[in-house]
Parts: sequence; C-alpha cells; structure tokens
Amino acid sequence: MAILLHTSVVRAGPPFLTDDPEPVEYGHWEVNTALTGTRSRSDTSAYLPQVDINEGIQPGVQLHLMPQMGYHATPEQQGYARGNTELGIKYRLTPDSHEPQDWMVALYPLYELSSGNALRFQGTGASSTYLPLWVQTQRGRWTFYGGGGYWLNPGASRQNAWAAGWVTLYQWTPHLQWGGEWFVQTASVPRQRAASGFNLGGNYAFAQDYALLFSVGQGLTNVSATNQGSYYLGLQRLY
Repeated sequence: MAILLHTSVVRAGPPFLTDDPEPVEYGHWEVNTALTGTRSRSDTSAYLPQVDINEGIQPGVQLHLMPQMGYHATPEQQGYARGNTELGIKYRLTPDSHEPQDWMVALYPLYELSSGNALRFQGTGASSTYLPLWVQTQRGRWTFYGGGGYWLNPGASRQNAWAAGWVTLYQWTPHLQWGGEWFVQTASVPRQRAASGFNLGGNYAFAQDYALLFSVGQGLTNVSATNQGSYYLGLQRLY
C-alpha cells in the first residue's frame, strides 16, 4: 500500500476499490486522506474527508481504521454527515520475501461499523462484514494484485453479496505508477442487478514520504443505477 521512492518494492491499494495483500511495515504508519465520490442516475455521493489509517503492529500484520464524512444528494434532498466507519486487520499468509516475483497472499477481514447518520443519508442503519482473500505478484515493472470475498449484509432489505477485483499497474518512472482496475459485485439489495466497473489511475511519489493518489472510472454494467462516474483524489503520508 505504501509508495516509496527509489526502491524495487511496489505497494498498492488506494486509489482503487480492490485491495492488496501487503501490510504496512512493522512499526510504521500509512495515512491516506482523500476526496472520493460516485454519481448515478438518481443520486450523487462523496466522502470528504475519507481518512484511511493503517499501522503495522507486527511483522505481516496491519490494523486499519477509516472514518469518513459523507455527502449525499438526490433531486429532492441532500445532506452532509458522519459516514460509516471501517475497521480491519490484514494478515499476510505467505512469508516475507525479498523476491518481487514471488506471490504474496493475505486475509483482510473488514467490519463496517454503522456509525453513519441514516437520517442524513449516510449508511444503511446496519453494520456489515467483508471477508476477502488478496494476492499479489510483481514482474519487472509490472505489478498485479486482486482477489475478492463475501459481504455479510444483515438488516432489512439487504442481502449478502460476492465482490472481486483485479489491478494491473506499470512503473513508468521512479515517481509514477499508473494502470487500471476491473471490479464486480453481486447485488446487495433484493431485485437489484450485479454491477461491474473499471478505474484508471495510480500514484505519483513527489517526496520520500508523500504521494498523490488518483483514479477515475465508471460502471460497465447496470451503469445508470450504480456508477455513471467515480473518482478518487488523495494524499498519502508515511510515518
């Protein structure tokens, strides 16, 4: 997930929906502060700020916390309030290897705490859990990572869903890494259709511990109802 200058180690994650299996290094922190949003036929949603905080608590183990403030607008009404809070722990299953072509595998269960203000259109009023498995490998300047898992979505008018994604990135310069993502998710609401989409983006490391994260994309199926356009713009800080 972290982006380092002048190194052969390539890390990933934000600005994409698909995550990667590489934990933050033991004793270090990674903080991604971002503006992200999506537009569909009937509404517009955005998060500002969305703060993605990660700490390496043990070799191969990372804690994750993501609070956020959300904006949601429909033709009839709009609101800005605290959104749901994401908690997680990333656990690498494969040994730490200095060979970039080796495969890395990790579990990364996430718990979305229902902290959003439903009266202001933030959250669904119920918590949910995501249970994914992520893999990653590097081939020269190319980095590939992806995977997926199962969403447990309790609550009225909700249903469990599968989600998956894949990212391909190329290291164009020592500072710029750029590529694309494909993702898909089955319906989490009854009588809804599955949706898929893509993002194009990457990161630009402009200082030893700072990087700009960016992506834009849209849906490929069920577009008007789910994703006519989406974006991510963030600043990454390493500690």
